[in-house]
Amino acid sequence: MPQIEQLPFIFSSQLFWLAVVFGILFFGIGRGMVPKIQSTVELRGKRIAEDLERAQAAREAAEETEAAYRQRIDESRAEAAKLTREARQASALETEQQIRTAAEKIAKKVASAEAKIRVAADAARGEVEEAAVEATQEMVARLAGIKVGKGEAAAAVKAEFHV
Repeated sequence: MPQIEQLPFIFSSQLFWLAVVFGILFFGIGRGMVPKIQSTVELRGKRIAEDLERAQAAREAAEETEAAYRQRIDESRAEAAKLTREARQASALETEQQIRTAAEKIAKKVASAEAKIRVAADAARGEVEEAAVEATQEMVARLAGIKVGKGEAAAAVKAEFHV
């Protein structure tokens, strides 16, 4: 085979050109492509870092907004509870005033009714005493045959009623 016989003559030149091509490739990639790749990686790293910083800032802003929201909710709940308490107190005071007014009206009606009952009782007592005086005069006159005066009969009836 003729190719194998030529190998010792061309081996050194092929080795030389192989080293030249690899050197060109090494320096071409090392000087031309690697810096571009490194700058792209650094740019991506910076962009990612900036994105992370912006995300962190947005998260902190969201947390602040949420804290403010929760504080407003708590304040609103406290205000609602305060208004509810005030409304209950106002309602209780109004109800108490209405009850007091109704109790005063009832007390006046009761006092008026008691006065009327006293007047009616006194009038009835007077009529009963008068009837008792007349009945006493008649009974004494029929039973004993003695005529008793109205004053004496009234004194006797009063003494019996007021015992």
